[in-house]
Amino acid sequence: MTQSTSSTCSGLACSETVTTDDTRHLSTPPMTKRERMKAAAQVASGNMLEMYDFMVFGYYAAAIGRAFFPSTDPYAELMMSFATFGAGFLMRPLGALLLGAYVDRIGRRKGLILTLTLMSIGTLTLTLTPGYAAIGILAPLMVLSGRLLQGFSAGVELGSTSVYLAEIAQPHNRGFIVSFQSASQQLAVMAAAAIGVVLASLISPPDMVAWGWRIPLLIGCLIVPVLFFLRRNLQETESFANTHKPPHFSEIVQTIVREWRIISTGLLMVLMTTTSFYIITAYTPSFGSSVLHLSTIDSLVVTLCVGLANFLLLPVFGALSDRVGRKKLLITSTVLAIVTAYPAMSWLVSAPSFGRLLSVELWLAIIYSAYNGAAVVYLTEIVPPRIRTTGFSMAYSLATCVGGFTPTVCTWLIHSTGNRAIPGAWLALAALCGLAATLMARPYDKTTP
Repeated sequence: MTQSTSSTCSGLACSETVTTDDTRHLSTPPMTKRERMKAAAQVASGNMLEMYDFMVFGYYAAAIGRAFFPSTDPYAELMMSFATFGAGFLMRPLGALLLGAYVDRIGRRKGLILTLTLMSIGTLTLTLTPGYAAIGILAPLMVLSGRLLQGFSAGVELGSTSVYLAEIAQPHNRGFIVSFQSASQQLAVMAAAAIGVVLASLISPPDMVAWGWRIPLLIGCLIVPVLFFLRRNLQETESFANTHKPPHFSEIVQTIVREWRIISTGLLMVLMTTTSFYIITAYTPSFGSSVLHLSTIDSLVVTLCVGLANFLLLPVFGALSDRVGRKKLLITSTVLAIVTAYPAMSWLVSAPSFGRLLSVELWLAIIYSAYNGAAVVYLTEIVPPRIRTTGFSMAYSLATCVGGFTPTVCTWLIHSTGNRAIPGAWLALAALCGLAATLMARPYDKTTP
């Protein structure tokens, strides 16, 4: 048996290929431009569902709190609901390690199907669980278990999606292609907000608390078969298919420990992404109605506009990062967030209105899109190639353990300090972490990890 070995390292594509009689079948032909765009849409569709499910829970946190965590104190209900929302993020690092290592062994395509399956089970659990009045303490426990399963799946869903897109892209358009991951999430934000506006206009508040909040979750369940259909025939990435052998779990763990500085840098970088995203999306409906005392429809319409703005801007900034470089966008956006987030929030809470809420949220959406358009693709470029899914997912998941609790943290900070503008300070702190990470980060340039 003859064997030839070659090592290549160019930008993101850094792999070692061994050609033997047993491994030659692993190679896949390069994708055409049309095939890349089709694959990007197929992959992003599942990512949209993952974010849709997370958004729905955040949008209806007050109603879910009354259904599963009844209390005479509305603040306690909301905090318990947001705590359950955030609990899903605590499972993400475990999902990133276990599922990420599995995906780095079985391939990007199979991993995307696996995460979609787990997310579907978690969503179905949340949708069908009876309220506290019907089954008592079992209700919040079942909701928590469904949320934890969602988090376990989401721990690697974003990583799998981002890595797949990065590996099918060309060096000159990688930022643009990877931006489809974040752009697809904005479709979920828009869908969840639009459904919320319709339901708020058709269903009375008491009925919304009693059963109406389940409708958006049910819609998410109905989308699942369509997404399985879209992902069923994905082609494996050329980068993974040409790897001589997938890394063992022990090798992945050792590499993560050895490259802890890279993972830590990625963690700080993603803190800015997750914090800003959840402030302008999942937290907006509750902030608008519970803190600013605006109508539910006003808050949801603002969220819908934010999702649309992000959807349009993310590919633009992703493409811009391909032209001007990742770091210029990352530094500019983090500095803008540090300087303007708290003053903008202070201006909003001084005289709350629909117009002011829309203006502030759109400004923060521009900052988020500029940062995220460069940050996600840059994260795929700084982690070691052989553990790309695990490394990306670990950094992202550890960051969401902090940033994902943004609605909870903001609710607590406002309650403790009495300062309704304090979410702006929380965002500025996250931006400071992002700026520090940007200054430290370097593309991974070793042939082997």
